[in-house]
Formats: sequence, C-alpha cells, structure tokens
Amino acid sequence: MLVADEDHPQAGRDYPGGWQAFERWFPDEGSCVEFLARVRWKAGFVCPACGHGEAWKVAGPRWMCRRCGRKTSATAGTIFHRSHLPLRTWFAAMWFICAQKNGVSALGLQRVLGFGSYQTAWAWMHKLRRAMVRPDSEMLGGPGRVVEMDCTFIGGRTPGMNTPRYYNKAEVVIAVEHAPAQVRGLGRIRMSVIDRTRRKLDLVSFAKANVAPGSILQTDGDPLYQDFGEKVGVTVDQRTIEHSGSLAHELLPGVHRVASLLKRWLAGTIQNGLDARQLGYYLDEYTFRFNRRASQARGLLWYRLVEQAVATDPHPYYELIAPRSDY
Repeated sequence: MLVADEDHPQAGRDYPGGWQAFERWFPDEGSCVEFLARVRWKAGFVCPACGHGEAWKVAGPRWMCRRCGRKTSATAGTIFHRSHLPLRTWFAAMWFICAQKNGVSALGLQRVLGFGSYQTAWAWMHKLRRAMVRPDSEMLGGPGRVVEMDCTFIGGRTPGMNTPRYYNKAEVVIAVEHAPAQVRGLGRIRMSVIDRTRRKLDLVSFAKANVAPGSILQTDGDPLYQDFGEKVGVTVDQRTIEHSGSLAHELLPGVHRVASLLKRWLAGTIQNGLDARQLGYYLDEYTFRFNRRASQARGLLWYRLVEQAVATDPHPYYELIAPRSDY
C-alpha cells in the first residue's frame, strides 16, 4: 500500500499512532524495510541510476531495475546505509527521540537501547540531527509579515579577568517569525552559527536563505543591518534602546525568548556537554523541535523524521566528528 496523501499523513494509515501500534506495525525487520520503501518511493520505485520506474524484487531484500539491472535497497544512500544494526532499532531510537518533548542525550539513548558504546549512540544522534532540517524548507515571513533577527552567544563563562569577553563563545544568529494575528505566540524559527571574522557576510547569507522577500525585518541598532533592505529584499525596522528607552528583550521579545529557551535546553538536555564544532547540528535539532512544539501527534513527528532520513545522505563517522563547514 502506498502512502495515500503525502501532505496530510494520518495516524493508523500512514504511521503508527502510539508505541503499542508501533510494535504491531514493526514486529520484524521485513516490515521495517517495506515501510521504509513506501516512504522513500511514495509514487512507486525509482531507479537511482536511470530513473526507470519498474523493478523486480530480489533477495536481500533489494530491488533490481528492469531497464539497467541496477540493484538497490530502501536504505541505500540514506542515513541507514550499511548500518550493522536492525532498522527496527533505528525506528525505535527515532520514536524515542521524537516522543521526548525536550529530546534526549546520547547517553540517554545508549541506556534506553542498550548500545555497547557511547560512540554508537553519539553517532546515531548526529546522523539524525542532519536529517532534522530540510534544506528546502519554506522561508520565514512573507510580504508584510514580521520577522525578528538578532544574535546571541553560546558557551561557557570566560575564565580570568584579562581575556576577551567572548573569546570562548560561539555567536548564533536567530530569526523568529511572528505568528499570524489570529494565532497566539511565536511562529517558526531558524538559527545558525556565524563566524565573527566575516560577520556581515554570514548575516546577509543567513537572511537571504531564511527570510522571504517582502518581509518586515525587525533588528537592533547594529549598523550591519542598515543595507539589508537592498541586499535581502526586506523592509528593515531597526530598534534601538537609546531612542525607545526600552530593554533589549522588550524590543525583540521573540528572539530573546528563543535564545533563553535554547540555552535552557542545551543546559538541561545536553548538560552543556556539546562540542562547539558541532553546535550547528544541535541548533538544527532545537529548530526541529521548536517548529513542531504544538503538535500533539508524536507519531507524526516520527514519520516526518523518517521522511527526511531517507532523503539525507549517509555520513560516516569521520564526517560526523569533523567541524561543520557552513560557517
């Protein structure tokens, strides 16, 4: 059975609605492979080599293209590629990650799934974080809609009295979309680490990639934002403490609230034990969770993560430990 409606999947039809249903849906490895194939090829099999849509099912389980003879599997080219552990364990790990509102640390995942090493759990968490934010996600804002944008610093306290204030901290830019008038609270968010040696360039690149043209971009009084209207195609609304007499968190309440929640999450879930070189991936996980915070269907979050996992390239361990290269 193919997934009936890609845009509006339903519990019980397209994904299990709860843990008991999960156990019924996936009693063995074969059922996991069949489900993954349906998610990956919603409209039917597509050969990764020639694009042909017809194949024979062969041992493995694998599929062989009728046109070119290429053999492939549902896991090939995904984050599950060449994994030595069962798909059911992957599915269970993803369910546990999505079911926990505040997430889970690698140590917690190791304990729940009984992994023999912390390294395995850490690698799984980072593979899944790479699947949590789609590169083709809809941009924030839009004509006439407000998006706040500002920076915060992540990291430990500066030791000593003679060291620069932020020398051991990472700068993170945050964009927060104001929810429509009929919806209370904040809308979606985007975050990224920026390099302070090329701060202006990174801020412009981030805004172009995440803020829709025509938006009203609310920022602080930093001169770096003054020409964003021309460079990014937005209307810039700069707010300064000097002119308003307000506090910073009152001028840009959305950004400051998200920054505070992010730091609390890093302290509570990750125990502040993150590697600064991997900070961008922790930001991706928090973005994934924040943008879906109102969802009552944890199974749907799991299903979305599976969708994105089959569209994410495999990452061997040496890539996982390498510093993120987009900042």
